[in-house]
Amino acid sequence: MPPRKHLLPESARRTAAWCGVLLLVTGVAAVAVWLCVTLKTAVTPVLLALLGTALLGPVHRWLTARKVNRSLAAGLTCAALVAVVGGAGYIVVTALIDSGDQIAASLKQAMQWVTDHFHIDGLADPDDLADHAKGLVEKFGASAAGGLLTGISLLATLGATAVLALLLTFFFLRDSDRAPHLAHVVAPRGTGDLVEAMGRRAFEAVQGFMRGTTLIALIDAVCITVGLLILRVPGAVGLGALVFVGAYVPYLGAFVSGAVAVLVALADRGFVIALWALGVVLAVQLLEGHVLQPVIQSRTVQMHPAAILVALTAGASVAGLLGMLLAVPFCAAVSGVIGELRHGKDLPRGP
Repeated sequence: MPPRKHLLPESARRTAAWCGVLLLVTGVAAVAVWLCVTLKTAVTPVLLALLGTALLGPVHRWLTARKVNRSLAAGLTCAALVAVVGGAGYIVVTALIDSGDQIAASLKQAMQWVTDHFHIDGLADPDDLADHAKGLVEKFGASAAGGLLTGISLLATLGATAVLALLLTFFFLRDSDRAPHLAHVVAPRGTGDLVEAMGRRAFEAVQGFMRGTTLIALIDAVCITVGLLILRVPGAVGLGALVFVGAYVPYLGAFVSGAVAVLVALADRGFVIALWALGVVLAVQLLEGHVLQPVIQSRTVQMHPAAILVALTAGASVAGLLGMLLAVPFCAAVSGVIGELRHGKDLPRGP
């Protein structure tokens, strides 16, 4: 019997097979994203709780290692989280409120300086912008007052999300020792070890990202705040708080917060001090890129800056600011899972 003759060559059939796999994976990912957006009220607290668990896991393990009951340790850890986040939020908000008017006035002066020195006629006059903003506030004041119930509903939703995320963080911390058993229960037969390894690698990547980012954000904020205080730039503490918050959005947050600091220095202290402020911001960014990132996050998944920017853009298009905050940890987890799959052949297999 003559050998069967294929209609397409081997290379074309391989390409078609890979295209089919790519379409299947894309379809599954699209459905998963659609479900997450549709069920965002339930998904958001879970994701925030996972980030909180990744950040607070070492504290909980430290307490349990000293013979503290797991439930009590989880409760103490969550209480510490509330205290730290509440205190930090109070400091940040207070600093921004105290120096907000001063920063806004400095930005207005900076815009005027750019308009006058570079003779840019296309820019609107800062006073006109302020008048237009005031007019818009007066015009839509009634609508804003009428939307008071909507605002209250939004605050209630945010409060409920925060409380639910805190409760989930408590349960995730308390029952974290059951995660390996759960992986073996839900995994198909013979793949329990691989599923457990993938979950462990993904969580370690997120854990390293959260701890490293928090420490780097704190160092950046302290260094830039000290530099701005030495240069006597107004609102230095508020600008430092902005740097700390912006550090959780890689690259983009540092660029925006640094640009604001330089503009404020330009408006209030002149061109020379603005150059010094720019030097401080660039020095801190160089310190972060060449020292802090390699040392602090050396054990986490390292991603190319282009991949991070694409992830931020995709996250913003899907879920706005929350998507930008969750995009990089999610990509770190996916990268960890892919790395585990590539080495999965070394894991023992069940029957």
